[in-house]
Amino acid sequence: MEEMRCSPDSNQVSNNSNCSKAVSPAAGEHPLQYNYTFWYSRRTPSRPTSSLSYEQNIRQIGTVASVEQFWKFYSHLVRPGELSGHSDFHLFKEGIKPMWEDECNRSGGKWIIRLRKGLASRFWENVILAMVGEQFMVGEEICGAVVSVRFQEDILSIWNRTSGDHITTSRIRETLRRVLNLPPNTIMEYKTHNDSLRDNSSFRNTKISR
Repeated sequence: MEEMRCSPDSNQVSNNSNCSKAVSPAAGEHPLQYNYTFWYSRRTPSRPTSSLSYEQNIRQIGTVASVEQFWKFYSHLVRPGELSGHSDFHLFKEGIKPMWEDECNRSGGKWIIRLRKGLASRFWENVILAMVGEQFMVGEEICGAVVSVRFQEDILSIWNRTSGDHITTSRIRETLRRVLNLPPNTIMEYKTHNDSLRDNSSFRNTKISR
């Protein structure tokens, strides 16, 4: 694996973080179907966020191409439950930025699950393992996943490319229910990125699904 090391902008993110370029599986490693990039963002919630300021605020912290690279990198990351303030971890397919405006995201949307405090670390690990392990079985529809640490609750979301493909979005929802072992009456929410762009909000004005 060819690698370039750099430090993230916050010592909360990792005890041994690095950013990688030209990542590929090493000899004998088990390649993932897609390369994935970890991102981190943190902001002051009272400040309004434009797409430009948001893009400047997200930091790429590393890319992985194999099962072994994933676990090596992930084992050094701070768990979401240990983060403070208004913070987000993102894991997206390489080449896709965790932004509504990205070419791969702009026609899509995301499923949202609101978590009580204390559950984020376990739920985040289960979702990203399902994602890199291709358990969703929806081809290239999955773009990435986000865990958002907030003061009153934590929020897990998974982004897909095509919000208008209701069969695929339903399959993603049902896979999430299974992977996270959610009770049947768990409220899940869906929001298109176009709607987020219109109201400049990730989690307000969502569509409720049970």
